[in-house]
Amino acid sequence: MILNKIRKELKDNIDIKYKNGTNSFFKEKIKIYGVRSPIVRKIANKYFKETKELEKKEIFNLCEELLKTNYNEEATIAFSWCHKIKNEYEKEDFKIFESWVKKYLTNWAMVDDFCTHSVGFLVNKYPGLINKLKEWTKSDNIWVRRASAVTLIYSVKRKKHLDKSFVISDLLLLDKENLVQKGYGWLLKEAANNYQKEVFDYVLKNKDKMPRTALRYAVEKMPRELKLKAMIR
Repeated sequence: MILNKIRKELKDNIDIKYKNGTNSFFKEKIKIYGVRSPIVRKIANKYFKETKELEKKEIFNLCEELLKTNYNEEATIAFSWCHKIKNEYEKEDFKIFESWVKKYLTNWAMVDDFCTHSVGFLVNKYPGLINKLKEWTKSDNIWVRRASAVTLIYSVKRKKHLDKSFVISDLLLLDKENLVQKGYGWLLKEAANNYQKEVFDYVLKNKDKMPRTALRYAVEKMPRELKLKAMIR
C-alpha cells in the first residue's frame, strides 16, 4: 500500500540530530520522525505520481489517513498532495478542510502549511466562506483561531479581502494566546506589503488594545519612523 511505502521511506531517512533540534522550535509537544523538510517534500512528490489514477475523493481519503497519525512529516505530505489538486476544489470541499483543521492540526507549523495554501486557495476562490472563518475566531481551539487569520494571508498577498482581514483581526484583537496574536499580526504584516497606509491606520486605531506581540508583527516591515510611532504608547 502506498502509505506503508511512504512510512518506510520516512523511517529510513530519520536524522536524530535534526529531530532533537526541531523540538526546540515548538512550545507544545510534537510528533515527528525527524526527517528534513526537503526530503519530506521529495517523498511527497515521488509518491504523488502513484495517485494519478485516483479521484479527488480518494486522494482526500489518503490525506486523512496520513493526518490521523499526527506526525508532522505525514501532515506535510498530506497537505502537499491536497494542494496539488487545488484546481479540482469545489466549495463543498470546505467541510472536509474544516474537519481537518478542527481534528488534526496540533501545532503552528501544521496550521501555517495547510491554511496558507489549500484552505487559503479555496477561501480566495469562494469568498463567501470567509463567514466560516469568523466562526473559527470563537473556537476554544487555539489552532482553529490561528487558522482563521492565517487562511486570509493567501488573499491579501493577492490584493484581495483587506476589509475581511481587518474584521478577522478585530475578532481576534484581544486573544490571550501568543500564537494567535502572532497569527493575526502576520496577516496584517502581509497585508501591509500592499496596503501599508491602511494597515498602519488600523494599528494606530487599535494600538492601545492590541497585544504588543501582534502589534510588533504587524509593523515589522514598515519604515522605522512608522514602527516607532506605532510602538510608542
